[in-house]
Amino acid sequence: MSRWGKLLRRANTARLATNLLALWKLFRHPETPRLAKAVALLVLAYALSPIDLIPDFVPVLGLLDDVILLPLGIALAVKLTPPHLWQARLAEAEHSADELPRLLWGAAIVLLIWLVIVTLLAWWVVSQVVSGLVI
Repeated sequence: MSRWGKLLRRANTARLATNLLALWKLFRHPETPRLAKAVALLVLAYALSPIDLIPDFVPVLGLLDDVILLPLGIALAVKLTPPHLWQARLAEAEHSADELPRLLWGAAIVLLIWLVIVTLLAWWVVSQVVSGLVI
């Protein structure tokens, strides 16, 4: 199977919740490599955050970011993890009735990014207005 086929298979939305739970279990497992833990944590924070980097009301892009970013993040975390470790966490997630934890700090990070973007945009607009008034 090609790389794209594997990525598309992992992108199956019916398995998204199971994959996210497996990522959570992978993050908490002591044998998980650090880079895989970091990627898993970022994907979980983004998936569970109530705030998206691109809001859903933005036509097309608002929905595509979830359809593209989450599966790619999951695929990257899987690629960085030894196969036996991922398969074991995935099996645990499939047989587990646990709920995903709420990562409020993940929402705080996304909110902070939005605040920085809005602040920079406001600063740029104000500087353009002031430079226009001075001339």
